[in-house]
Amino acid sequence: MSSQQPPERRQVTIRRAPKFGPFMGLGALIGFIAALIVAYTGPADPTLTRESVLGFFTVVFAIPGVLIGGLLALLLDRISVRRMKQATAERTDDE
Repeated sequence: MSSQQPPERRQVTIRRAPKFGPFMGLGALIGFIAALIVAYTGPADPTLTRESVLGFFTVVFAIPGVLIGGLLALLLDRISVRRMKQATAERTDDE
Protein backbone atom coordinates (compact mmCIF):
# COMPACT_ATOMS: atom_id res chain seq x y z
CA MET A 1 0.00 0.00 0.00
CA SER A 2 1.67 3.18 -1.11
CA SER A 3 -0.09 6.30 -0.03
CA GLN A 4 0.06 9.27 -2.31
CA GLN A 5 1.20 12.35 -0.42
CA PRO A 6 0.25 15.74 -1.73
CA PRO A 7 3.21 17.49 -3.38
CA GLU A 8 5.21 19.79 -1.16
CA ARG A 9 4.59 23.44 -2.01
CA ARG A 10 6.76 26.36 -1.06
CA GLN A 11 6.72 30.11 -1.64
CA VAL A 12 9.77 31.32 -3.58
CA THR A 13 11.02 34.73 -4.64
CA ILE A 14 11.94 35.25 -8.28
CA ARG A 15 14.18 38.11 -9.35
CA ARG A 16 16.93 38.77 -11.85
CA ALA A 17 20.02 39.98 -10.03
CA PRO A 18 23.07 41.21 -11.95
CA LYS A 19 26.51 39.74 -11.42
CA PHE A 20 28.93 42.40 -10.22
CA GLY A 21 32.09 40.94 -11.79
CA PRO A 22 31.16 41.45 -15.45
CA PHE A 23 30.01 45.02 -14.80
CA MET A 24 33.24 45.88 -13.01
CA GLY A 25 35.33 44.13 -15.66
CA LEU A 26 33.57 46.04 -18.41
CA GLY A 27 34.23 49.30 -16.55
CA ALA A 28 37.94 48.44 -16.34
CA LEU A 29 37.99 47.56 -20.05
CA ILE A 30 36.36 50.86 -20.99
CA GLY A 31 38.90 52.66 -18.79
CA PHE A 32 41.74 50.85 -20.56
CA ILE A 33 40.35 51.77 -23.98
CA ALA A 34 40.11 55.41 -22.88
CA ALA A 35 43.74 55.18 -21.68
CA LEU A 36 44.80 53.80 -25.09
CA ILE A 37 43.12 56.70 -26.84
CA VAL A 38 44.67 59.31 -24.56
CA ALA A 39 48.16 57.76 -24.62
CA TYR A 40 48.46 57.27 -28.37
CA THR A 41 46.60 60.32 -29.71
CA GLY A 42 48.16 62.95 -27.46
CA PRO A 43 51.40 64.77 -28.14
CA ALA A 44 54.59 62.77 -27.60
CA ASP A 45 56.72 63.60 -24.55
CA PRO A 46 60.46 63.10 -25.12
CA THR A 47 61.03 62.15 -21.45
CA LEU A 48 58.38 59.42 -21.31
CA THR A 49 57.59 56.47 -23.54
CA ARG A 50 54.07 55.93 -24.83
CA GLU A 51 53.89 52.67 -22.86
CA SER A 52 54.63 54.41 -19.55
CA VAL A 53 52.00 57.02 -20.35
CA LEU A 54 49.58 54.18 -21.17
CA GLY A 55 50.32 52.51 -17.83
CA PHE A 56 49.69 55.73 -15.93
CA PHE A 57 46.43 56.51 -17.69
CA THR A 58 45.28 52.88 -17.37
CA VAL A 59 45.46 53.22 -13.60
CA VAL A 60 43.84 56.66 -13.71
CA PHE A 61 40.93 55.54 -15.91
CA ALA A 62 40.46 51.87 -14.97
CA ILE A 63 39.90 52.44 -11.24
CA PRO A 64 37.01 54.88 -11.78
CA GLY A 65 35.70 52.52 -14.49
CA VAL A 66 35.59 49.65 -12.00
CA LEU A 67 33.83 51.86 -9.45
CA ILE A 68 31.27 53.12 -11.96
CA GLY A 69 30.62 49.54 -13.15
CA GLY A 70 30.07 48.42 -9.56
CA LEU A 71 27.71 51.31 -8.88
CA LEU A 72 25.74 50.50 -12.02
CA ALA A 73 25.42 46.86 -10.95
CA LEU A 74 24.32 47.99 -7.48
CA LEU A 75 21.68 50.27 -9.02
CA LEU A 76 20.37 47.44 -11.21
CA ASP A 77 20.32 45.15 -8.15
CA ARG A 78 18.17 47.64 -6.25
CA ILE A 79 15.80 47.89 -9.21
CA SER A 80 15.53 44.09 -9.36
CA VAL A 81 14.58 43.97 -5.67
CA ARG A 82 11.62 46.24 -6.40
CA ARG A 83 10.54 44.08 -9.35
CA MET A 84 10.79 40.71 -7.61
CA LYS A 85 7.77 38.42 -7.71
CA GLN A 86 6.46 35.68 -5.46
CA ALA A 87 5.61 32.27 -6.88
CA THR A 88 4.62 28.87 -5.60
CA ALA A 89 6.99 26.01 -6.34
CA GLU A 90 5.83 22.42 -6.22
CA ARG A 91 8.21 19.55 -5.60
CA THR A 92 7.96 16.58 -7.95
CA ASP A 93 9.43 13.13 -7.57
CA ASP A 94 11.27 11.81 -10.60
CA GLU A 95 10.74 8.06 -10.66
